[in-house]
Amino acid sequence: MELSLRRLRILHEFARRGTVTATARALHYTPSAVSQQLAELEREVGHVLLEPVGRRRQLTDTGRTLAMHAEQILAAEERARIALEQQHDVVTGTLTVGVLATVAASLVPPALAILSRRHPGLAVRTREVSPEAALTAVRDGDLDMSFVLDYPPDASTSWELKLEATVVAVEQLHLVAPAGMFQYGSPVELADLAERSWVASGRDTDFGRALLAVCRRAGFEPRIAHQVDEQATAMAMVAGELGITLVADLGLALRPQGVEIHRLRQPIARRVILLRRDATRRRPSESAFLRAVLDAAMSLELGPSGQTETNPCVIGQSPG
Repeated sequence: MELSLRRLRILHEFARRGTVTATARALHYTPSAVSQQLAELEREVGHVLLEPVGRRRQLTDTGRTLAMHAEQILAAEERARIALEQQHDVVTGTLTVGVLATVAASLVPPALAILSRRHPGLAVRTREVSPEAALTAVRDGDLDMSFVLDYPPDASTSWELKLEATVVAVEQLHLVAPAGMFQYGSPVELADLAERSWVASGRDTDFGRALLAVCRRAGFEPRIAHQVDEQATAMAMVAGELGITLVADLGLALRPQGVEIHRLRQPIARRVILLRRDATRRRPSESAFLRAVLDAAMSLELGPSGQTETNPCVIGQSPG
């Protein structure tokens, strides 16, 4: 009996997600392709792995047993790939990295340019993801690594033990307002914005929760007049005099005409984090990408209190 790693991976995902549709979505297959591969796996092992329950299907006892072993087999296969990478002086392979809009526009291009010069045999594919979906995608192996954002302590993110979170940059948040609304060059008190209309993402997002937290700390609830997720879109609406917003350093490159950038009297920072699975942290290709990102952030002068961290700062561990 010869087992296919691809089919074992599909079985493992089905065991985790519970439906063919969810499995197909996670693996970027069609539902019919997932069903066909699971049927082929049943023929390979000579046992029924799934049984109908109403309009859905679930694993049989045999299916659950094989799925449990599939997880161990896939983990061993991943360890073997890492060991093979470590045997070679030349870093090669392919990484799939989740990116956010502002990071993709400002930090990723210089990082990939650095990486290409150092390791021309290493290919990086990027996929735009929402900050809220990135953690799950890395944990589940859908992405090798992903950028995420960590906001002020009132809305801080907790990281799972199986994930390594490395601070690669620290950005300041700035007030973006229609030109002429505030005295240019003078810092603005956040509390003075209590009666203003805001253009920002909703409370179901990390940024929305962070905005709510810092405004409450200043003594007011932000009045969200226009709910949008992308900073570029928010700034375009600010240019149309529809409200004000907060934008981080990397997002300022996308600002349109008709807006002005103002410092906040009480600085607010957010951290740009690069997530990867703890099980793959010794993979040379991931380490090479991380170093390129850190060097790109250094060139952009992004770091704590305006200083760039030259070493990765792993959350929960000492800087190394």
